[in-house]
Amino acid sequence: MQQSAVPELAHTHTRPIHWVATATAVAGVVALSSVLQPHPATAAQAAGPESRTAPAVTTAPDPADVHFPLDCGPVKAKIQKRVSGDLDGDGRPETVVVVHCDAPMGTPPDAIYVITRAKDSTPRVVATLLTTKTRNTVTDFTVSDGAVLATLLGYSTSDVPSCCPDVKDKAKWQWKDGTFLRSTPAGTHSV
Repeated sequence: MQQSAVPELAHTHTRPIHWVATATAVAGVVALSSVLQPHPATAAQAAGPESRTAPAVTTAPDPADVHFPLDCGPVKAKIQKRVSGDLDGDGRPETVVVVHCDAPMGTPPDAIYVITRAKDSTPRVVATLLTTKTRNTVTDFTVSDGAVLATLLGYSTSDVPSCCPDVKDKAKWQWKDGTFLRSTPAGTHSV
């Protein structure tokens, strides 16, 4: 007769007492789990599909695919500068862009547009703050405290050549009563 390397252990033979001990342990775990429950959830649950809303958009709209109301003829509109901020106090940022026609020569005048998201989240122009008809070029350009601030280079008369603006103004646009109102910041001087 050959002996095994591991001697026979007494607990490897099941007896009725083993089954009773296992059943008692499982019953104890089940009973204990029914007593120890996690705290109930405190988040508000939606009442139904009619109360679900789209997630809030917290990123500023990208102006890359926006069609600007700017007639550039055979050349394209070019975004010169862009800044973002919440201009109307709704908690969602808007994008403000300085755009001009990408002319191969000269200094094309700038326009300033405000872009927001439509209900379907596509970016769209909602306001024109400055048109190219004013012949201004925008230099400094920021959004601060819900206002758009810009330094504008322009011309005192139509006889001044486009290369050489002779007027420097500062402008501020602030959302008020459903429209952007333009003002001149305090301490502004013309050249």
